Amino acid sequence: MYIRELPGLAMQTLETRFEELKRYIGFTAEDAEYLRAARELAEPHFERIAREFYERIRLHEEAHAVFTGEDQIARLHRSLIRWLGRLFGGVYDEAYYQDIVTIGRVHVKVGLPQRYMFTAMARIRGSLVAIVEASPSDGPRTVAAVSRLLDLELAIMLESYRDDFVARIQQVERLEKQALGRSLARTEHRYISAVELARVLILGLDVDGCVRLFNREAERATGHQRDEVLGRSFVEALHVGDSGDGLRLRERLARFAELHRQSPDARAGAAGGDDEPPLETTVQTRSGRTRVVRWRLTYAPAEGDEVAVFALGIDSTDETALLARTQQQERLAAIGTLAAGLAHEIRNPLNGAQLHLTRLERALRRGDTSPRVFESVTVVGDEMKRLGALVTEFLEFARPRPLRLEPVCVQPLLERVAELVAAQAGESQVHVRLDVPIAPIELTADRAKLEQVLLNLARNAIEALAPIGGGNVVVRARRQPRTVTLEVEDDGPGVAPDTPIFDAFYSSKPQGTGLGLSITHRIVTDHGGTIDVDSAPGRSLFRVALPLTPLSSHRRR
Repeated sequence: MYIRELPGLAMQTLETRFEELKRYIGFTAEDAEYLRAARELAEPHFERIAREFYERIRLHEEAHAVFTGEDQIARLHRSLIRWLGRLFGGVYDEAYYQDIVTIGRVHVKVGLPQRYMFTAMARIRGSLVAIVEASPSDGPRTVAAVSRLLDLELAIMLESYRDDFVARIQQVERLEKQALGRSLARTEHRYISAVELARVLILGLDVDGCVRLFNREAERATGHQRDEVLGRSFVEALHVGDSGDGLRLRERLARFAELHRQSPDARAGAAGGDDEPPLETTVQTRSGRTRVVRWRLTYAPAEGDEVAVFALGIDSTDETALLARTQQQERLAAIGTLAAGLAHEIRNPLNGAQLHLTRLERALRRGDTSPRVFESVTVVGDEMKRLGALVTEFLEFARPRPLRLEPVCVQPLLERVAELVAAQAGESQVHVRLDVPIAPIELTADRAKLEQVLLNLARNAIEALAPIGGGNVVVRARRQPRTVTLEVEDDGPGVAPDTPIFDAFYSSKPQGTGLGLSITHRIVTDHGGTIDVDSAPGRSLFRVALPLTPLSSHRRR
């Protein structure tokens, strides 16, 4: 608002422009001295202010979307601390003005909505005012100086948004002039060509569901000529199936017809794309063959016999058949892999038990009761226990229990995991550290299964460090607008590239079953999340990303 009241400001030099703004806001050399004097009081709080600032941004999807990742957030975190230091530097010259202009241009470049710049400045203003008010002397004057300087910075940053807005308006005007220069005939030709050449079935239906538009791809896919179907009922002309999605398609057309009988304002408000999912139905070609078409219906209000609904279809017959064959082959391959792995893992303890049973039988025939006989009995028992544990883990992998969803707070969950692995970590000389935000993070999940995932990852990290004499493990949590990221990082030897660590029965441990990470992967995917690993010599990081609220299609009790 300051810029609008200073006509001709854009034509001034940087120095003149900055001095004019300072006079307008009332920022004086005395204010600069108060700010310089308050730096020692404010500086210990800079790290906390920056951390709270970026944790708050994570809660807003539009603001968080401008970031490219955690590395960028860390860099911006450091930049914010430097900026806070410059606020209390006491030097507010042309170079200071140019730095503020640069910050404003970066905001525009990354697409940060303008309203977040205002609210961000308000949060920082509140934090700084609370600090300088505690000054033993000149508290009110320092508060006023902080407010005037932040107003000054906000006014300068607004120039960047104003310049960007003017450039966009000019671009729109240029495009409009170019569009007006095109002939109507050329526009119509392009529209018709787009409809006719599209590799999508495009049907225009009137309010009664009769065909008014039937493009070339619709002719090719169904074998029906345009003049054969125009004016006929869409579902009857193409013999659309009358069960499942076919029934829902009929219901949706009936709903559009009902909507069409409402007022023009209501119809206009419902125009555009349909948020409902596509419908996959069967249609019958002219030769009597059955094809599978995936339809998406879009309401377009019209009067009389004009098109009121667009039915856009994709012939998915071959895709559906190929998908079914692929899934069947994958199921058979998975069954074969699991059977081979299970047979191999069962054979080892059985062979060991059989060998010791043979020794035990011979010893008993001789009446031998030496310690070696009892040792054989112990080995057989251990192998049977190992076999039982293997079968239990395999059943958990093959037939997982449904999720028991409930609200889960991440911070206490991570603290419990750290407590449970503390003894193992101490024996292996491993230091486990938690890295969690200040604000609570809550999601809907199966608490026990989520704990199982984190325990498995943390114990694997500790076991990877034990042979090299210990190291560090970090268990971390981060909040995004719609997801929570949980990470377990260690500074161990790493995982070799292309290692199938999530495959069933793969294990690098001599006594491992090879099902731990497979079960972990299953639990994460059941929650609608993802798990991946980023590893190199000296570092391994397992990252689990979970939605805050799982979809209803995920397994639950």
